[in-house]
Amino acid sequence: MAAITASMVAELRAKTDAPMMECKKALTEAEGDMAKAEELLRVKLGTKAGKAASRVTAEGVVTSFVNGTTGAMIEVNCETDFVTKNDSFLALANAAAKLVAEHNPADIAALGELPYSQDGFGPTLEEVRKGLIGKIGENMSFRRFKRAAGAAKIANYLHGARIGVLVEYEGDETAAKDVAMHVAAMKPVSLTGAEVPAELIEKERSVAAAKAAESGKPADIATKMVEGSVQKYLKEVSLFNQSFVKNDKQTVEQMLKAAGTTVSAFTLYVVGEGIEKKVDDFAAEVAAQVAAAQGAA
Repeated sequence: MAAITASMVAELRAKTDAPMMECKKALTEAEGDMAKAEELLRVKLGTKAGKAASRVTAEGVVTSFVNGTTGAMIEVNCETDFVTKNDSFLALANAAAKLVAEHNPADIAALGELPYSQDGFGPTLEEVRKGLIGKIGENMSFRRFKRAAGAAKIANYLHGARIGVLVEYEGDETAAKDVAMHVAAMKPVSLTGAEVPAELIEKERSVAAAKAAESGKPADIATKMVEGSVQKYLKEVSLFNQSFVKNDKQTVEQMLKAAGTTVSAFTLYVVGEGIEKKVDDFAAEVAAQVAAAQGAA
């Protein structure tokens, strides 16, 4: 049997990005045959990908791509913040945003079927995703995307890699960029108060009604208190009514009017928003493993 040297392990690791010990085991099993060892690792990494695919992905990045009047933004999730700094993961996320902009897929499944190759994986974006799950050892998923195309111009803003904004506008580019930054900071839910989703209004109304009931005020005054709270809420969460972050003496609507600019739509993505993160109870996990081992003995 051929001796397994450190340089052989390093070469296999460079080809597969697998852990050092896994590379050594594969080379030993393959009796020093590099090609066979690589194949063994591919099989093993594929199994690893299958196991990882069931794990919660609440971290990740938002990336965007804009070309003229066409733009796209996508949220790509992974399990830990560590992977968000991985070059292969970032390349996948950036490529996905570009593919959305250029091909206008109907949904996540259609996006996954688009042609793409990276890091020796392919020929589709989905196959690259599966390959990287095995290579990196973490589950990752395309969560949602937005594509804007047409007559309107597109402004985009990324706050780090966790918050992304697309703004569709006509007029001044600087004003539109300012609006995108404002959206990232203030997180409005709609352009106007009339467009705030009904479920959010009802939730606010319910909270306001409970507070009014606790106040002990007469019914007619309590009703006015509730309506006042709801109207205040609508102003706080609608973009045009919010105080502009760069100048709180004017609303966003007033700033846009002064700049001769109109905004027709915006999209805001915050990584992991609405995803329930798994909280590991390591003590319980260890206890379960010990109990399982004792039961098997």
